[in-house]
Amino acid sequence: MIFEETHIAGLIIIKPRVFEDSRGFFFESYNKESYAKLGLKVEFIQDNLSKSQKGVVRGLHFQKPPFEQGKLVQVIRGSVIDVAVDIRKNSKTYGQYIAIELSEQNKTQFYIPPGFAHGFSTLEDNTIFSYKCTNVYNKESEDSIFWNDDTLKIDWGVKNPIISEKDKLAKPFDQFKSPF
Repeated sequence: MIFEETHIAGLIIIKPRVFEDSRGFFFESYNKESYAKLGLKVEFIQDNLSKSQKGVVRGLHFQKPPFEQGKLVQVIRGSVIDVAVDIRKNSKTYGQYIAIELSEQNKTQFYIPPGFAHGFSTLEDNTIFSYKCTNVYNKESEDSIFWNDDTLKIDWGVKNPIISEKDKLAKPFDQFKSPF
């Protein structure tokens, strides 16, 4: 397994060791001990799956303290552009983001600690996205930043995205007050 740190502290790209042969493939998608040895010492307490059609954009979501969440994300089927935006007020990289392609083929994982807004766009129909979370979902703590914010200028890689009504009402980044 390879852990790659990014230019934004805390965001980690994880490439598992995959064993393939004529029967298919096998890889260990998570092992608490192995991840801890590589520096990811967190406890995941909730797993989520979502299924989306091509062109869906979900995000940019986060949960405010005390229900903030770290997430280990990966694609089970299909592919996405996955985005994490630094919303930690005192961070040197506040307002910067990482966008990475996660897919069924590359089996890459992305760790996003608390203090980041997260979203993704689906590049294929019937994409299944997996989240391991460090805290439970709490409706009163959820918040979001507008997915297509002019300040952030994120290239989601899709034309005519499909957006939920809730995500259309998110705050622009320049009106956002970070709780982190």
